Amino acid sequence: MAEPYFFGYGSLVNLATHSYPDPQPARLRGWRRAWRQTEEREVTFLTVIPDPDCEIEGMIAHVPGQDWAALDAREYAYDRLPASEAVLHPIERDLEIAVYVVPQTAWSADRRDYPILMSYLDVVVQGYLQAFGEAGARRFFETTEGWETPIVNDRATPRYPRAQLLSDAEQGFVDDWIGQLGCVILPN
Repeated sequence: MAEPYFFGYGSLVNLATHSYPDPQPARLRGWRRAWRQTEEREVTFLTVIPDPDCEIEGMIAHVPGQDWAALDAREYAYDRLPASEAVLHPIERDLEIAVYVVPQTAWSADRRDYPILMSYLDVVVQGYLQAFGEAGARRFFETTEGWETPIVNDRATPRYPRAQLLSDAEQGFVDDWIGQLGCVILPN
């Protein structure tokens, strides 16, 4: 029987946000990241959308005790989809890998009402910097769409529940990229 794993491409890349066992770098073929809004959340979160010409980095990790319910609760507003055939990973065992996707039918159109939390973006980018270095974090920005969504600067009082403290270099990296992308920054 295949072992249950998930592919994380956002905050789950940051190992400080969870304690799932056996995290390993991996790649997901045929998908790209996108910032999307849903009525189920008051802020914008990452999802993946099909893109046959794209491949993104992330982490796979074991679902302890095959307890998908706990992971599903963390990833509410997402559907869990099978992704084993699309994930390249270093583990030499039979894995059943899932990826969490915000269903297109749940997307909201008005990006002003649902900003990206800077504290969430910081956690994601910190994870990419730690797992894949600056080149991997650069690829995160390049393979993610939806940067026209406003970002609320909540660093001083983080609203994201798993917020992490960034080093000056990590924060500078994030700030440089959102500046290059021309992101709109809103006060908290």
